[in-house]
Amino acid sequence: MEIGMVGLGRMGANMTQRLLEGGHRVVVTDLNPAAVDASAAIGATPAASLQDLVAKLSPRRAIWMMVPAGGPVQSTIDQLAPALSKGDVLIDGGNSNYHDSVRRGEELALRGIEYVDAGTSGGIWGLKEGYCIMAGGADGAFAHIEPALRTLAPPDGYAHVGPVGAGHFVKMVHNGIEYGMMAAYGEGFELLAGSKFNLDLRRIAGLWNRGSVVRSWMLELAERAFERDPRLESIRGYVEDSGEGRWTVQEALDQDVPAPIITLSLMRRFASRQDSSFSAKVQAALRNEFGGHAVKQAGPAKA
Repeated sequence: MEIGMVGLGRMGANMTQRLLEGGHRVVVTDLNPAAVDASAAIGATPAASLQDLVAKLSPRRAIWMMVPAGGPVQSTIDQLAPALSKGDVLIDGGNSNYHDSVRRGEELALRGIEYVDAGTSGGIWGLKEGYCIMAGGADGAFAHIEPALRTLAPPDGYAHVGPVGAGHFVKMVHNGIEYGMMAAYGEGFELLAGSKFNLDLRRIAGLWNRGSVVRSWMLELAERAFERDPRLESIRGYVEDSGEGRWTVQEALDQDVPAPIITLSLMRRFASRQDSSFSAKVQAALRNEFGGHAVKQAGPAKA
């Protein structure tokens, strides 16, 4: 199919490449001309602006936004909407708040424009492994973009989870669970690192991934991180959050659902910004491994 891609950062550029390798025509634009040139070099059609991108797509258009949540998403929609036609499909593949997605879907529907909120997980590994995509939107809009979803995702790795807003809601909870998993791994490896046995953490991570009940892709990433830096001495134990954990906790409060593990894992991230710990280093390393998120380098030891 033919699809536009707005935003060529860590994920947008890789998604563009995966779509091109799947035989799709992809029209791309980004605020950084060098990013556009890089995608054009592997077969994408470059566009100089959002309006140029719309002009280079044939109705019924499908345009995928991979831009930061909040103001950048809203600004992109405000610029695109007047140029789109009835029946065009606009997709938000970032981590927007689901309340915003519901509102945007309602507003665009008044113009006859379909909106799909596509929660996307896979990070920097998505190019090779595929992306898990949780899509919210109308049946017709989902069906229109399904050929692209089928290319982007691994087998059985995408689903139509509900109406507009459902995709980002499911992705929000997914990320809340991720917070809890990372915190548990971090605490466990801190116990191992502090023991008197001088344990090989890389070897243990690999061992646990062979048949144990705590095996996971995240544990594979921990093994990679420990292989490069056995005691994570180059990483400062500062763990950032990008919003979804906070929103998950707020949703738990709104629904009167007890979610102590996710809530405490968010609080631990806040604590990591004040006092470094090995647990926080593990979580920072895992975020870098699966999503390419920047880590803060450890400074010289204090006397």
